[in-house]
Order: sequence, then structure tokens, then C-alpha cells
Amino acid sequence: MRPISEIAGELGIPSDAVLPYGKYKAKIPLSEIKTNSPRGKLIVVTGITPTPAGEGKTTTTVGLAQGMGRIGKKVAATLREPSLGPIFGIKGGGTGGGISRVEPEDEVNIHFTGDAHAVGSAHNLLAALTDNVAQRRSIEGFSPVNVSLRRVTDVEERSLRNIVTGLGGSGNAPLRETGFDIVTASEVMAILALCSSLDDLRNRLSRIVVGYLDSGEPVTAQDIGAVGSMMSLLRTAIQPNLVQTTEGQPVFVHSGPFGNIAHGCCSVVSDRMALSYADYVLTEAGFGADLGF
Repeated sequence: MRPISEIAGELGIPSDAVLPYGKYKAKIPLSEIKTNSPRGKLIVVTGITPTPAGEGKTTTTVGLAQGMGRIGKKVAATLREPSLGPIFGIKGGGTGGGISRVEPEDEVNIHFTGDAHAVGSAHNLLAALTDNVAQRRSIEGFSPVNVSLRRVTDVEERSLRNIVTGLGGSGNAPLRETGFDIVTASEVMAILALCSSLDDLRNRLSRIVVGYLDSGEPVTAQDIGAVGSMMSLLRTAIQPNLVQTTEGQPVFVHSGPFGNIAHGCCSVVSDRMALSYADYVLTEAGFGADLGF
């Protein structure tokens, strides 16, 4: 592997804009998205199932980026961040395979730069604040039975899919049925992938529906008063992450919305950043292959 500063430099990103997370990965601020320069061409890679050898969307995307790099094209790839659950399950890691991989794959697959943890923390903070507001009856007509928001975890556990919280007396209230989803299924993850700026992120978070009044009117994260705290957890998670292929082509790995729950594509800001520096950008689409067309 080459130092990430070299990968960023070849792409044209100024050295003082590279925020290293160790030697081989970095975050790039949104301010580095160039809006007054020619945009590259976006190439979407999608598919229903991998080959018997395990060559799927990610492996194909990385392989194409390597091939275009070998023939002298200024190319970059944009991918979703892997989720811990599938990594330790049957599916395995999400960084490609064979010699068409994203590196450092051990770090990309596990924790990476902490974005998924930030999403889970923001989501579960909203859930905790929502339960508190419902229990205290801070919003008229909004009680624990009206809460619809579930919690999230990055490692699926069958026993947590449907649970009862608040056991052990009034000090642990509210008592209600709820459950856990995987972090990639969180609406916060989908919002992180779709937002275009910090202001846009704030506006989208404020509209998350956490439950309903007795009258049927929705209660939002804005009503709960959670948006500012959620923003503090997500302020660096919005910045795309830069890594490389096994042959040194730049790869932006950012956000990880679940394919059959959300749109299944990497973040809008990582695509825009890559398109402002590379002539060709290969992006993997897990579900919404027509997104943006």
C-alpha cells in the first residue's frame, strides 16, 4: 500500500485538505468538492447475484477501476462502507476479492473511520430521547405506546429483533415492545448518504418520524429536540473517506444504506467529490441502480 497522501495528491486533492486516519486512509472535507470544474463521467455497476466465484458488484467495480487505471485513465471508485454483521456472517467482507480489493481491507471492514458507529450512536440517542419525552408526557398526546422508532446495532442478533424494554419497575420506564434493526437499515444512514451539506443533513434529520400523537399526527426528531445532539455526532461522519485499490487507484468508501431497505448506494457527496477530480467514476449500486438517472 502507498501512503494515502500520495493517492490524494495524484487525484489532485491538496495535501492540507487530507485529514489522515493513520497512514492509509483519510477523510476529505466537503469544502474540497469542486463546483466550477468539469465533471467526470459516472459509470454505475450493479447486479442481482455474484458469480459462483464470488465476483459481485464491489469486485467488478474495483477491477474496472484498476483496468482503467492501467490504460492511463484518471479514474476513481465510490463504494458503500461494509457492515459488521455480514462481515462476521456468511457473506464476509465488503472490500472485493482476489486481486481486485480495497485496502486496507481489515480496517475498511471493521470500524474504519467510525462513521457507522456515529450513525448508530445518533440513531440510538434519538431513540433514548424519544422514550424520555414519551415517558414524561412532554408532548401532549404522545405516550410510550405511540413510539414507532426502534434501536439499531451493527451486529445482528436474533434475540434482539423483538424485545420488551422498561422491565424492573417505574425507574426503568417506559415499558413497551420494541426491537433492534441493523445500522445499515437506519434512516439516519440513508440520510447521511443522501444529504449534500451539513445544513441539508440537519434539515433531513429534523424530519425523521419517531412516533405519532393520539390524533395520528407524526412526531419528529425536531419535536423531540434531538437534532442538535445528533449533528454533533455526525459532523465528521459526513466527510467522505479515501482509500485505495490493491493497485493504487483512489476509492471513496462512504455510508452504507441497506440495499433492500433504502437506496443501496454510497453517499451523494462522495460521488460528487470523485466526479470533481476524476475523469471516470465507477460506483456500485446495490439496489437503486436508477438513482439520479
